[in-house]
Amino acid sequence: LDEVAEAGYWGTELGPYGYLPTDPANLSAALEKRDLHLVGGVCVHPFSDPDSGGALLDHLRQAGSLLQKLGVKHYVVMDAGQEGSSHDLDADRWRGMVRMLEEGRNLLGDTFGITFSFHPHVLTAVETEEQIDRLLQDSDIALCFDTGHHAFWGHDPLDYMERVWDRIAYMHLKNVDGAVRQKVLDGALDPAASFDQGAMCPLPDGVVDIAAVVRFLRERNFAGPVVVEQDFSANATESALALSRRNAEFLNGI
Repeated sequence: LDEVAEAGYWGTELGPYGYLPTDPANLSAALEKRDLHLVGGVCVHPFSDPDSGGALLDHLRQAGSLLQKLGVKHYVVMDAGQEGSSHDLDADRWRGMVRMLEEGRNLLGDTFGITFSFHPHVLTAVETEEQIDRLLQDSDIALCFDTGHHAFWGHDPLDYMERVWDRIAYMHLKNVDGAVRQKVLDGALDPAASFDQGAMCPLPDGVVDIAAVVRFLRERNFAGPVVVEQDFSANATESALALSRRNAEFLNGI
């Protein structure tokens, strides 16, 4: 939290439940000490397991209670994936995922007043535009839109944001290294291995026009959280703090 504030940010996500204090008073004090705000939370869930719905609801009750006490209005979920590879859910498991999401959305909304959003992610069951379209058609779930994960397979984030604008409740800003991405698209590099080669690069360095995304959000008066999510790999040449500070300075400049 010291580094989050030092890097130039005013807020943070909760992270995995238990990573930060789960006692509301302790967490609130830790944030206030650094003039930080909690803007949302994220969990990763194995939607390919049809029997995992109860565990998801139990987790959401726990996290929702904490977030409500801190006045947080957003929570995000993503698929856990399977051993670092893309996977398609069969019809039954897809319906099971949609049912879990609807139940989770109803629980967080009705009980805690929290908006529940889904985060499409590389190497999971929902990563391509076709899969995202299907999810939005089959459910009323809101979208946590991540510019980097959307651009990873060559999609245009701005174009898609315009198409599904009324479903976006939460934003992750992330960028993609064009040269590394091209190796993946050409089949010369395994997608999972590309992350250690810097596929998700700092905001100023990638193919996504982050400045245009920010302008778009501002023009549309976007009211949800906008979170900088910077992957940190074993091969990174900068510290996590240095990367985070560089992203913040870049955003301040635009």
